[in-house]
Amino acid sequence: MNAPHAANGALELARKVLEIESDAVRALARHLDDRFLAALSLIRQCVDDGQRRVIVSGIGKSGHIARKIASTMSSTGTPAYFVHPAEASHGDLGMIRADDVFIAISNSGESEELLHIIPAIRREGARLIAITGDRNSSLAREADVHLDAAVAQEACPLNLSPTASTTAALALGDALAVALLDARGFTKADFARSHPRGKLYREALKHVADVMRRGAAVPTVRQDATLRKTIDEMTRGGLGMTAVVDAKRRVKGIFTDGDLRRALKKVANLRAVRIASVMKPNPRTIRPDALAAEAVELMERHKISQLLVVDAAGTLVGALNMHDLFRAKVL
Repeated sequence: MNAPHAANGALELARKVLEIESDAVRALARHLDDRFLAALSLIRQCVDDGQRRVIVSGIGKSGHIARKIASTMSSTGTPAYFVHPAEASHGDLGMIRADDVFIAISNSGESEELLHIIPAIRREGARLIAITGDRNSSLAREADVHLDAAVAQEACPLNLSPTASTTAALALGDALAVALLDARGFTKADFARSHPRGKLYREALKHVADVMRRGAAVPTVRQDATLRKTIDEMTRGGLGMTAVVDAKRRVKGIFTDGDLRRALKKVANLRAVRIASVMKPNPRTIRPDALAAEAVELMERHKISQLLVVDAAGTLVGALNMHDLFRAKVL
């Protein structure tokens, strides 16, 4: 009789923990302000010259959060590393240089190990960002920028164990990392390069030549082809378009499903119309040695669904559409 009751109680407690922690993160989102932008600016100034780094530090549970934030920043293009505040007092401060940014994480803002090294960090000329749950704490007062990660309560029933507070600090660190990723133009290919053993590396570093269609799989007509013949070739190719080339297979235009719909409104005799008169000249093209991710960016930027692939001389060597990129798991 006690087992179902205990199970129900555990589920209710688990749900309450998740609700408290999700409420804490939502509250952070509502309270973000110019201090977040100031922190973002400090970090960008630090790393954009390529010589400085971000140091993240904390003790206890906050130390674990600091390690994760440093790892996330590093993998998303912001050079960062973790320094244990106790080890910093025994030599690791030598890793900190002028104009680095030091991010100190402490819910109370009174962690002795952190406060002990702040004067030395200041002497080195590093800038200080504090993430605390108390805006009036010693650490918050010493910071160049203070980010408030206060929570209404911990998810622990005793309101003692760091739970909601560490979740809030972690979420705030993720927000910084992602905002930096976006501001610095970090791409999927950049991410893949820092994960060379992962599946993402193999997918993001695929080239157009790896995913494009070749030879007879590329629907192609000459400039003097009729519209009727072009439609037949489009149907055969199944790419939603036909490349239009000259006698040396140099690309002169493209004819898509959309072009066909527009042409049918104006054309009476499909056999009489030559494709050169209704095609789209000078279409967007890409080289086979370009990254497949670049093809995605080009298609999205110009709102097109197909791309012709040409060599340095403008000769047609392949074609691809969004479905090819989906199949290759580039998208």
